[in-house]
Amino acid sequence: MLFAKKPELVNPAQQVNELITVSLKTLIDLAKPASGLQLHRLTIRAQQSGGFVSAFKGRGMEFDETRLYQHGDDIRAIDWRVTARTGKTHTKLFREEREKPVFISVDNRKAMHFATRGVFKSVQAKKLAALLAWITNQQGDRIGGQIFSVSSCRELKPQNGKHAVLQFLNELINDRIKEQIADKPADQDGISLAHILARLARHARPGSLIYIVSDFRGINNQVENHLLKLSEHCDVVLIFIYDPLEKTLPTQGRFRFTDEHKDIVVDTGDKQRLMNYQHHFEVRLRKLKQIALRRGMALLQCSTQDDPVQLLRHPIKHSAEPR
Repeated sequence: MLFAKKPELVNPAQQVNELITVSLKTLIDLAKPASGLQLHRLTIRAQQSGGFVSAFKGRGMEFDETRLYQHGDDIRAIDWRVTARTGKTHTKLFREEREKPVFISVDNRKAMHFATRGVFKSVQAKKLAALLAWITNQQGDRIGGQIFSVSSCRELKPQNGKHAVLQFLNELINDRIKEQIADKPADQDGISLAHILARLARHARPGSLIYIVSDFRGINNQVENHLLKLSEHCDVVLIFIYDPLEKTLPTQGRFRFTDEHKDIVVDTGDKQRLMNYQHHFEVRLRKLKQIALRRGMALLQCSTQDDPVQLLRHPIKHSAEPR
């Protein structure tokens, strides 16, 4: 991988390790900075323990009882079976759940193991996922997850407590090891992003808050359809990870990229190739913005140079019109 810039650290061996990989200790230590952060509030905050409650009846709620329909009741909560049986319109009443499941999907595919500035995209994604997991635990909600690569996908059922967070963090580290063992040439087809999201839709229960942390390579109409299904019953936050070089190439120089199987050279003097390279990135980001806008999802962009703690410190809203 091309790695053009490295922060100054005391130990050179530790320097490389912390830039291209992430240790369990590093992820555990993020519990302290996470204490001052909160999950993104896309819905109305509940008064009970647990950070969220959906804006729609039935999402993130438990059925309590049925009563006669009253003026102002949400028509989506009408109990049609009882209405048909009695001949009078009845409405379902719900009570708030004490916790809201938070599901974090983390991309660990080949393209995530890359950077020219800061840390590898995979390292940034795992740090963000760890912070979100610790915040979830501190707010009393359940943490579940999905870690996927080109050759594997693992889901964790949402659970409470520090043990659930540590299990999730261990999976983040173990998945890196599995990916190294099951190393595949980059030109071989693997698990598609659409397939990953289809699995996510089956595992994330209605009413969940879902974070998808990825560079979203392979985004297409199938991916959009699966995101639509997720957004119908869950709150979705998309965290787009990118490297500065992907966004804008330097105006001068030749740059070699490798994934240990294939090499490509980008010559910035070749204006057409430079434009094509940047165009691919812009198309992917524009597509992601359009999907987030149409589906009412939140979109957060994170560079490999960004501080993940500071990034999560600022609240975000549903995606606005792409600029």
